[in-house]
Amino acid sequence: MINIVLFGKPGAGKGTQAEFLKEKYNLTHLSTGDIFRFNMKNNTPLGIEAKQYIDRGDLVPDSLTINMLQDEVDKNPESAGFLFDGFPRTLAQADALDQFLASKGQSITATIALEADDEILVKRLLERGKTSGRADDQDEEKIRNRYQEYNEKTAPLMDYYKQQNKFYAVDGIGTIAEITARLSNVIENL
Repeated sequence: MINIVLFGKPGAGKGTQAEFLKEKYNLTHLSTGDIFRFNMKNNTPLGIEAKQYIDRGDLVPDSLTINMLQDEVDKNPESAGFLFDGFPRTLAQADALDQFLASKGQSITATIALEADDEILVKRLLERGKTSGRADDQDEEKIRNRYQEYNEKTAPLMDYYKQQNKFYAVDGIGTIAEITARLSNVIENL
């Protein structure tokens, strides 16, 4: 079983690349953003609570996110593996994910970070915001707040996974096909 964590700042291309990787490697794609948006659109209790944080540009609390992801993994017992997109985002989440997977006789195979310059990513998100309708992609101040949150809470995950020899950085700038090839090269050489 392959369990991949795909991470990077908002706008780095995680969602786009996850679509290709899930098909190529037959993985179940678990995107916290997609799961939160589904719950918010349907006004579930989780969605209502998550929306309050997301609207401010803050990360959803660990406990809410962890419980949601565990439920999604449990819904897919026959999966060949999982592609975690946007999770974990904090050390507490990474530790909780490791413990949860260990309880199922699994572990994270690799974490792959899509890296790109902040200014390029801000432009990407503002462009995406014009067509996506997502309010959090239309406000540069909120975007930069999300990057500050990422730098403070998510960037330490690099060291966490480096200590486990499971961290790989991939250049997130280029064509979709070029980036997919870089990611595939990492996965196929694990």
